[in-house]
Amino acid sequence: MEFLKDLWLFLKERKKWWLLPLLFIILLIGGLIIFAESSAVGSFIYTLF
Repeated sequence: MEFLKDLWLFLKERKKWWLLPLLFIILLIGGLIIFAESSAVGSFIYTLF
């Protein structure tokens, strides 16, 4: 959790708000990959990429 706190303070102090959508998309794709390897949806996800 300290990494997230440091990241938030960095974004807040340096006014790098344009990084937030990028981080959100990276987290979304990571969650999709984790979800896909543990379910039957994996075969459908792989056709997207």
